[in-house]
Amino acid sequence: MATTTTLPIIGIPCRNDRSVKYNGTAIYGQSVAYTKAIVQAGGVPFLIPLDLPEPSLRHLYDMTSGILLAGGGDIDPAVYGGAGHATIRDVEPNRDRAEITITRWAVADGRPLLGVCRGIQVIAVAAGGTLIEDIPSEVPDALPHKRPTGADREAGETGIVQLVRLTESSRLADIVGEEAISVNSIHHQAVRAVPAPFEIVGRSADGLAEAIEHRGHPFLVGVQWHPEQLVGSDESARRIFRAFVLACGDATVTVAPR
Repeated sequence: MATTTTLPIIGIPCRNDRSVKYNGTAIYGQSVAYTKAIVQAGGVPFLIPLDLPEPSLRHLYDMTSGILLAGGGDIDPAVYGGAGHATIRDVEPNRDRAEITITRWAVADGRPLLGVCRGIQVIAVAAGGTLIEDIPSEVPDALPHKRPTGADREAGETGIVQLVRLTESSRLADIVGEEAISVNSIHHQAVRAVPAPFEIVGRSADGLAEAIEHRGHPFLVGVQWHPEQLVGSDESARRIFRAFVLACGDATVTVAPR
């Protein structure tokens, strides 16, 4: 008799986009870097569409073993009581609603969740925290937190540009096996503050938040950089995704062998 293998399903909320091929038709999409990172770590990526009625969104959420919040545009500052800034871009209210709702469910249910770039900010906002809306304007002495042009990003280069120091006792430091790691950086906003039981556990040399955790949760981690772009070359990035997928392993889908 053939055996079966169980693999954790990782839900990834989509982003809004427009089709170039089909005359600007509205589409939901997500970067293949996230799905490849999940597959490499042993999981099954599952894209979650936006604009669903809450019962339908909950049904899809309940089918997952864990949630990955991907990068993207800025969160509407009205959601967290921000003042608004001229540099805020690519606001997607339907994505904000879906991701904040899912994040709150994951916090309440103890479901593993990993937030990347925008994702760390969604976690903070869903928990009642606040954001720095534009680093260059609000933190004049900050280091550069993004590359000078988009050309190298489009070319798929990793763009490691800064060092992040992790809290010694943090889950993240334990996962990567180091207290300082070199990361890529593509953001103009950052987490300003998060309420307990969340905690900032990683900072860049200028003191800005680069990682947060919920210490009492089975796995709820947010990072401001893009480990999905580094899994091909960086062991710390691979360890983050492996630890996340491993934490998702209790709720699984059965896959018949081929």
